[in-house]
Amino acid sequence: MNNIFAQQIAGGETFLGIELGSTRIKAVLIGKNHEPLASGGHSWENRLQDGLWTYTLDDIWCGISACYKNLADQVFEKYGVKLETVGAIGISAMMHGYLACDSGGNLLTPFRTWRNTNTAKAAAALTSRFNFNIPLRWSIAHLEQAILDGEEHTAEIKNLTTLAGYIHWKLTGKFVLGVGDASGMFPIDSKTCTYDAAMLASYNETLKARGLPFVMEDILPIVLLAGETAGFLTADGAKLLDPAGTLKSGIPLCPPEGDAGTGMVATNSVAPKTGNVSAGTSAFAMIVLENALGALHEEIDMVTTPAGAPVAMSHCNTCTSDIDAWVSMFGQFLETTGTSISTPEKYDLLYNASLEADPDCGGVLSYNFYSGEPSLRLETGRPLLVRTPDCRWTLPNFMRAQLYSALCGLKPGLDILFDKENVELRSIIGHGGFFKTPKVGQQIAAAVFGVPVSVMETAGEGGAWGMALLAAYSVMGKNRALNDYLETEVFHSFPCVTVEPKTEDIAGFGAYYKSFTAVLDAERAAAALI
Repeated sequence: MNNIFAQQIAGGETFLGIELGSTRIKAVLIGKNHEPLASGGHSWENRLQDGLWTYTLDDIWCGISACYKNLADQVFEKYGVKLETVGAIGISAMMHGYLACDSGGNLLTPFRTWRNTNTAKAAAALTSRFNFNIPLRWSIAHLEQAILDGEEHTAEIKNLTTLAGYIHWKLTGKFVLGVGDASGMFPIDSKTCTYDAAMLASYNETLKARGLPFVMEDILPIVLLAGETAGFLTADGAKLLDPAGTLKSGIPLCPPEGDAGTGMVATNSVAPKTGNVSAGTSAFAMIVLENALGALHEEIDMVTTPAGAPVAMSHCNTCTSDIDAWVSMFGQFLETTGTSISTPEKYDLLYNASLEADPDCGGVLSYNFYSGEPSLRLETGRPLLVRTPDCRWTLPNFMRAQLYSALCGLKPGLDILFDKENVELRSIIGHGGFFKTPKVGQQIAAAVFGVPVSVMETAGEGGAWGMALLAAYSVMGKNRALNDYLETEVFHSFPCVTVEPKTEDIAGFGAYYKSFTAVLDAERAAAALI
């Protein structure tokens, strides 16, 4: 088998995806059958500079080249072949943020990441102006805030893009962006699959009134859809990826995408009425819609799939942090008894205990908030455990309360989608630490969403694998819809475990959530007093 893969690598019949996440850069090389052949990684951290979170250009390019070298070294070790070329490359990165450049392509400010929250005034003004939710992290909010703050560099802006768009631009010379990533810069009209024309015109009036020398169409990247060719690797670009000089130029690149889009692809969640939920330190659910929402909802972020279909996202800041803390404490108790078990075993024991719980947790309530939770109107958070004296105080009920609370922050957004907007959802894919114990997280999520929840073995490869799939699609998926290509060519044979929702669990979570929201004032009081 290795000989077959070696031949594919030598013949340039593989596809490379690179994704720059918040703490790790990852590269995945896949074969013609979409299976991962090798991977590379590089850890990095953002830094606080002049009050704003950023990564330097050295961080970016040294990180990418180190990640690529790690991958290329693994390819040679496993297959005995030097990685000289591939069928196509795709670049992905954390969405949103602010990279503004002058006429020479030079950054006018350090890269401002999605993590910065200094844009509240701008986001509120734009949301009101557009009648469309503009979150703090969006690129247009960063631009508007810079203008409101009187930053002189705004008059010199010639190009504005995201991290993935910037890297792609420097690798190919093409100033373009995949529609999914673009949808986190400025609102997208899913009928035209480009920036919303009416909102562009509205904002351009503001720019003109302020005397700024550009309109948004001049500075935003050209929007491309998945499957389109987005340029070719230049000689200079090849040296940025591989300073050793082994990688050849001329390789086609697919449109650069954001991490939300690659997550959808990696979980086969790009067709209408499908979705995915990522549950780890934070949680977000992304549901692909048949049509745009009928009204503005500040609890819902609107983005698109890499093919341009509208996607509604419900997000919560805190998910598994309090679970992790309790698992750690129970582990300390075991150590005092002289019992030693691995960390995964601790999680499995406690997660599985929740399966024996009362569906409504028997009167036990857990509030897992380590920070504020906008979806529940909480400005700050304090982990809190509440129970009545006559509750059914058992380990199973305690653990199920922990698991329920981890997803409660998603519920306001889901209620808007299902009850007010009548969004239909057939199934959802789960990924992240919440789902590591087989079937338990799925059963809890199925109670919350009311639909079957699946977990794929391949989802663990993450967004870099999803980006590699988009690179492969740009070469092998001509004249085929992205969802059809993924369904028939990629995921038809990949292992998947599905858990159906139970009627008693749906009712139990409903009862739990009703009590949970009724006692939120206690959480607010704890945050104010402690």
